[in-house]
Amino acid sequence: MIAQDYLRYPKRQYGMDHDRYDWSMLPDRPAVQWPGGARVALWVTASLQWFPLNQKGVPFKPVGSLQTAYPDLRHYTLRDYGNRVGIYRIMKELRARNIPASVPINAAVAARYPALAQACVDLGWELMGHGLDMDHVHHTGMADEAQIIERSLDIVRRFAPVRGWLSPARSESHDTLDLLASAGIDYVCDWVNDDMPYPIRAGGREMVAMPLCADIEDAGLLIAWHQDEDDLRQQWIDQFDYLYAESERQGPRVMALPLHAWAIGQPYRIGVLADVLDHMLSKPGVWAATGGQIMDAWKACQTPA
Repeated sequence: MIAQDYLRYPKRQYGMDHDRYDWSMLPDRPAVQWPGGARVALWVTASLQWFPLNQKGVPFKPVGSLQTAYPDLRHYTLRDYGNRVGIYRIMKELRARNIPASVPINAAVAARYPALAQACVDLGWELMGHGLDMDHVHHTGMADEAQIIERSLDIVRRFAPVRGWLSPARSESHDTLDLLASAGIDYVCDWVNDDMPYPIRAGGREMVAMPLCADIEDAGLLIAWHQDEDDLRQQWIDQFDYLYAESERQGPRVMALPLHAWAIGQPYRIGVLADVLDHMLSKPGVWAATGGQIMDAWKACQTPA
């Protein structure tokens, strides 16, 4: 038997069960304009993550989590490889093509590797909040979520202003967006229901939900779904080619490329990134930008209500 109150919860109504944003179908929206008349905004994110050796995995374990008995030094060191080695290969490929990146960075990484956080800033990259570490997954019932967000942002903001946020494992509680709004965050990347930015209500003001596509994350495809590097290359190219063609019919698009330094930064994988970037940049009208730059350009095209 189903409990009588099982289907009773706030915002239960016809349509959506929340009021964070208004319903809107992408083909019906007015086209935006990217700088220089670009057809596609290329948004590369390079996540820098810390998986604690004593990971508890509450309420679940994100992709890349430790797997074997304590101390799982095999997976612990393999993930930390990204912060020591892999990220510098990503830097090399992006710098060679004059592509800026947005960097979702766990506060634990910024605290442990301040030189790495500073190196990202020195490249002109954008730092984003990414929680404390990959064992502090946001969920309803957290007693200290506000303090975790405040502490995370305080650490990362010692290096640069922070406007964007990607929760660990894209996890949120019912209060996360409101807490982020109060903390001065302008855009979030946890919601994956669109290919373009859209306004989202939080904390009594308007934020922007940015389209950081989850389906083509390197770690998800390679680690969680056990696809090989050729599959990854083709799916990234297919994603871009379709969006590029669609932009001619429906207006400019965002091509997000979500990277994890511990995944794509391996020697036998980094060539995939190079191949895909060259393919994208071979097309006219590709604008490489940070999440903040894309958000600002999108907001400039919106008609005030």
